[in-house]
Amino acid sequence: MSSKPESTLKSNEEWREELTPEEYGVLREAGTERPFTGEYWDSSETGVYQCRACGADLFTSSGKMDSSCGWPSFWTPLAEDKVRYLHDHSMGMDRVEVRCANCDSHLGHVFEGEGYDTATDQRYCVNSISIRHVPAE
Repeated sequence: MSSKPESTLKSNEEWREELTPEEYGVLREAGTERPFTGEYWDSSETGVYQCRACGADLFTSSGKMDSSCGWPSFWTPLAEDKVRYLHDHSMGMDRVEVRCANCDSHLGHVFEGEGYDTATDQRYCVNSISIRHVPAE
């Protein structure tokens, strides 16, 4: 028996009914939105960023960084158990894919050793369409 909430155990058909075609393409098929086109790539509002598919809290504005890469970037997730990692060998590269630990939706990739002045030296490069910002109260 799975420990995931029943609401995240959905068929592809159920996800297709709940998500827009663009959301489905990124969240469920590991697509990527074009750089500098997403809603949050240059956002600096305070709050929490949730998984757009299941609503799980993933990142906070205090962990958001300006990487100028065209996608929202964070130097750390809200908590390590909020995301899971997969080795991604697609597109001729060796990368680490980041997924929502709750519903297994694709968020983006994490990169290390790029020289950013952060506590982790990591950059979680996330698709805007994979997340939803909830403003701080």
